[in-house]
Amino acid sequence: MSEEEIKFVVRAISNGSVPDYQISAWAMAVYFQGMNNREIRDLTLAMAYSGDIVDLSFIEGIKVDKHSTGGVGDKTTMVVVPLVAAADVPVVKMSGRGLGHTGGTIDKFESIPGFRVEKDFNELVEQVNKIKAAVVSQTGSLVPADKKLYAIRDVTATVDSIPLIASSVMSKKIAAGAQAIVLDVKVGSGAFTKSCEEAFELARTMVEIGKGVGRKVVAVLSDMSQPLGKMVGNALEVREAIDCLHGKGPSDLEELSLTLAAHMLLLGGKCSYFDRAFEYARELLLSGKGLNKFREMVSAQGGNLQYEIGSYGLPEAGIKMEVRAERRGYVYRLDAYEVGRTAMYLGAGRERLGDKINHAVGIELCKKIGDFVDRGDILAVVHADNRERVETARERLQSIYRLASEPVESTPLIISTVK
Repeated sequence: MSEEEIKFVVRAISNGSVPDYQISAWAMAVYFQGMNNREIRDLTLAMAYSGDIVDLSFIEGIKVDKHSTGGVGDKTTMVVVPLVAAADVPVVKMSGRGLGHTGGTIDKFESIPGFRVEKDFNELVEQVNKIKAAVVSQTGSLVPADKKLYAIRDVTATVDSIPLIASSVMSKKIAAGAQAIVLDVKVGSGAFTKSCEEAFELARTMVEIGKGVGRKVVAVLSDMSQPLGKMVGNALEVREAIDCLHGKGPSDLEELSLTLAAHMLLLGGKCSYFDRAFEYARELLLSGKGLNKFREMVSAQGGNLQYEIGSYGLPEAGIKMEVRAERRGYVYRLDAYEVGRTAMYLGAGRERLGDKINHAVGIELCKKIGDFVDRGDILAVVHADNRERVETARERLQSIYRLASEPVESTPLIISTVK
């Protein structure tokens, strides 16, 4: 397709001048035939300019953004943004809500009592110039063509297309105005891309799109065969992120957060090579500067937390049920997708975008892949507010944990980096 033909299609999606069934046919053609790099870049730019473009030139410094392709227990934004901002690199993060088994960053921040996810542009600029960080919800006028196209893809089984995923992600990042972007591309059962080959192709495509329009882009491929960290569910994940900023978080969450932060510090011009950037990020974590920046950001957006108590003043579920091992062995599988679906069943996620969620409910994973468990050991804890569902969730988790008689090795968390 020529650039003009692609612009015509995007205009038609935006203004409804072509029926949905014709757009569906086009999406299916892309799904089966693919697109070349020039076509993908043209589609990305046409979608990016289908609505408002955010001008971040009023904010001082190199503006750096981060995006995850979605997973289970992925709360890295709450750790990474304050760490990078603590190094005086400005971060403007425009995030979405969760849908299906994947969690949404905005839903997690809304677990914090009083936290405002909506800010007008002048408020946003003022906050970032003052404290270097803001996490806000995407405006309805940002990339409207993508919203309409995604709705069509969702009902026509054309979501799983590298050109359409890449253009969807990068059109939003370009419209949001960042000069540098770090992408966390998830691989495994809880991700859109199930294989390393698919994930690498998606990462390469998005990096090439970004570079083709003058952005600095790095993609990190990370494992999502099991959930990240131990908490799955909105308030639970906020609690774990704060624990991590205290230096008391799970090792996998800390490792991935420091890796992403290091790449953002590199792109933001604070360090000249990765190892130094990683150590700098660790220093910001251990010194408490990242936690202080998180507190500043929460306060600036109206949030109210009680840092002196274990729950931090976050909502807590009324029912907690332990899931115990029925035999001994080593955990060799903990399917991220199934854990995410179970958390959604409890009310932590939504089937449709308009569904209400329960911020308090979720799952606490006490054992992960590679861990040894004895009969009767606690595998997980279900946090619920509905007695009818808690037992079903317990049974599901019992079956999700797969045990082997021999020791097993965990999959490496960081799989590859694409620049």
